[in-house]
Order: sequence, then structure tokens, then C-alpha cells
Amino acid sequence: MNERERMRILVSSGAFKQSLTATEVCAAIAGGLEESGLDATVEQLPIADGGNGTLDAFLASGGERIRVPVMDPLMRPIDADFGLIDAGRTAVIEMALASGLELLSPAELNPLVATTYGTGQLMAAALARGVERIIIGLGGSATVDGGMGCLSALGLRLLDASGNAIPVGGGGLEPLATIDKGGIDGRWRDVEIVIASDVENPTLGEQGAARVFGPQKGADLAMVERLERNLHHCFTLVFEQRGVDVRAVAGGGAAGAFAAGLLAFLNCKIESGIDLVLAHNRFREKLADCALVITGEGQIDAQTLAGKGPLGVAKLAAAHGVPTIAIVGGLNIDDRLLREAGVQAAFSIVDKPMPLADALADAEDLTRRAALRLGYVLQLARRD
Repeated sequence: MNERERMRILVSSGAFKQSLTATEVCAAIAGGLEESGLDATVEQLPIADGGNGTLDAFLASGGERIRVPVMDPLMRPIDADFGLIDAGRTAVIEMALASGLELLSPAELNPLVATTYGTGQLMAAALARGVERIIIGLGGSATVDGGMGCLSALGLRLLDASGNAIPVGGGGLEPLATIDKGGIDGRWRDVEIVIASDVENPTLGEQGAARVFGPQKGADLAMVERLERNLHHCFTLVFEQRGVDVRAVAGGGAAGAFAAGLLAFLNCKIESGIDLVLAHNRFREKLADCALVITGEGQIDAQTLAGKGPLGVAKLAAAHGVPTIAIVGGLNIDDRLLREAGVQAAFSIVDKPMPLADALADAEDLTRRAALRLGYVLQLARRD
């Protein structure tokens, strides 16, 4: 069979959280397909929807990776990367690399003290490079500070009634009395900030940042209610002192209301993370003459249908008549709902009962073997 007649497969998976990056998942799937002996041309295109792997996904088509010293969520010094694309005009920041859950041990999770300050340092480093636009992915954060830590790194002064700086973290918002934006660099007025997020939760309320996402970041019930009160207090002050009301804005709850903070003080808008990634990497063009798309993530569940990466891939592929199959770590959704969303079939990499720790540790081999089995099935389907 010549090259023109070979099956073209596009592998576009997201990361498997706590085990494999999107690049590693795509490589494992491609390796399994090759091992199966399937006569196919396989192209790898890692994806992300604003969370883990966003920087890698944008740099898959080229760009520059820059490492800078920043503070982690507990204000400890670390190094974190951001990227430059579009000939240096656009910076890509993945907030999880500076302010993310995976930077902390389970015992360290505490959104009352965790801060987004380090993400602000990344943004400041990008501004120093003269960028015109910043895409910032908000998934995987360890914080519920309304983005105030980030903004303080950009020059925002957050003061208590005595004129002293308030403590960092969601718990530190309680004594906030005055918000002074005089220290924010004037160049930010000319920089477009694009929040890459698929979260539609508002800043406050039952579906807001504290109550929905706080428990994922280590908050118990008492902490959740304290965080909710503090966010309400903070953004009520923003409204009273700035005249900007982001308390009910859709998507404001992303990353512990980080999105709301950016929307209140910077030239900012929210766009679908997966749509941004797919457009940048010319996914639509890569579907030409493609027979199959293989996507995936750590677990497919109801949240996937709310606009996560695999759904964005499947929808765009379906619009071009290309079927999509998913290889995933966990599968917790009705297959019929998946088919309605554009995913023809989904397969878990877990091929026997095993502890979660073992599945995470062996994810690369399990993914390769799942793709190997899929390759065997695809060969049966291609028999004359």
C-alpha cells in the first residue's frame, strides 16, 4: 500500500493528571499503534483546555520557552516556564506551573493561604518582553484568592483599615479595606489578556468559586464558607471602589475566582481554552484526508461534556466527517451521551482491577497497550 492509500490518524489527547503529560499520552498511543503493525500515518498533536499541558499544547507548533524564578502557592521560590508564540507578540502562561495543585503535597493544600502571586510574576516577565497579548490557562490552580495575589505582583496594593498590606491567600481577604491600583504598570492598558478556560461558574454563590472548587483545593466546609464570605467582601469592595461588578459574571469563578480578578482590573476576556489551542495548531486543516482522530484525558465524565478538551476535538472532527475514539484513564459516563457528543467509542486503559496508585504509576505502559489493542481492531476493520 502506498503512502497516499495509508490510513491517516490524528492523535490529539490531553494530559492524564498526576501521571502523564499530553505529549507523553500522544506518544504512548502512537507507539502502541505502531507496535500493532497498523499500516497508518500517525500525527501527534497534544491538546489542553486551559489546564495542565496548556503551555506544551501551544508550543507544539513552535515558539520559545522561557524559565523565570517565581513564588509557588505557599510563597516558596521555584522556577516556572511561560512561552512566546506569534513571533514573540503573544505570551502563553499556564498558571498551574506557578500556582497549581500539583506543586503541593496533599498535606499542604490550603486555599486560605495559597496565592496566585507567582502567576503574576510570570505575567510581569511576559510584559517585560514587550508582548501585545497574553493567553493564560486557568486550570489546576491551588488557590481561591480571587486573583488578588497575582494582581499584587503586578502592583495592585491591597490594604487593611490601618493601611497595611493584607496577608496572601483567600483567608487574607477578610481585612481588606482599600484597593489601590496606582502601582499597576500603565503598559497593561495596551495588552490584551485572554483567559483560556471552559469554566462557566460565576464568581460567587452555590455554583461559584469557593463552593464548587474550594473542596478540590483542600477546603473543608468551614473553610468554604469563609472563602465565600471573603470573595464576596473583596469583589463588593471592587464594585464600590472601582465601579466594576464581576460578582455574577459567567466564568468569573475559574481558578478560585482568578478570572474575576483579571476581568476587574485588566483588558481581559474569556475564550474557550480548547478552541484557542485547536485554532493555533491548525487542527481544522490537519483533519483533511484524516480517517480517524484519537483523543483522551485522565477521566471522561460529565465534566467532559461541559466543554473539556476531548469534546472540543470530537465536535470539530465530527463537523468534518471524521470519527473520534477516546483512550482514557477512567470512564464514568453513559456511552450514549458520549456518542451524542461526537465520541464514537471510548476505552479505558485499565485492563484489570488495580489500585489507583498502580494505574497512575503504569499509565504510560497501560496507554501503549490500549493503543496496541485498538490497532489490532483497526486492522480487522480495514480487511477487504
